[in-house]
Amino acid sequence: KTIDNDIGSTEASIGFSTAVEVATDALDKLQPTAASHSRVMVLEVMGRDAGHIALAAGVAGGADIILIPEIRWSVEALARKVEQLRRTGRNFALVVVAEAVKREDGKPVTQEHGSGAVTYGGIGHYVGEKIAQATGAETRVTVLGHVQRGGAPGARDRILASAFGVHAVELIAQGRFDHMVAWSERRVKAVPIAEAIGQYQAVDPNDALVATARGLGISFGD
Repeated sequence: KTIDNDIGSTEASIGFSTAVEVATDALDKLQPTAASHSRVMVLEVMGRDAGHIALAAGVAGGADIILIPEIRWSVEALARKVEQLRRTGRNFALVVVAEAVKREDGKPVTQEHGSGAVTYGGIGHYVGEKIAQATGAETRVTVLGHVQRGGAPGARDRILASAFGVHAVELIAQGRFDHMVAWSERRVKAVPIAEAIGQYQAVDPNDALVATARGLGISFGD
């Protein structure tokens, strides 16, 4: 299970679909305020080192800009997109930012906790400030945080978890250990754990969903 959907050898992981639903719902709720107050709304979402949640939620939630760690961005490109929207009569914009997105200089934005642990966090505010400085737009930032990891799972995750559970028990009955259950080509399969964790699944910049977003006019800041 991982909401980040970054495990190799599987097309879907438990928790990803629900996390995307939460982020999409947040975008749906931010849109009316963005429009009524003529603001650029920035939503920072989780995802660890991958941009799957930001990409999927951005497409589903009608974002104008999606920033993911797999695609480099620039302030100039963000400003161009905001100005383009203004020319079409739009007085607002929705921006989704994955937590692992780096600054223009390639450095990550992190937070150090009392325990000494260092985690991603703060890129949403950084991007919001950059957009405000470059365009003069009033910006507001929402960091969705750990609400993406809790709550009742969506139907897709419940079905996926059930299918994985049944297949895992079958593997145990067969004496096949050190394997991970995975979803591929609309069916459950077993793959060696070493193989699964050896393949990190980031967003492919040429992915079909990236192409879909570009076709819808969504900017990746590049």
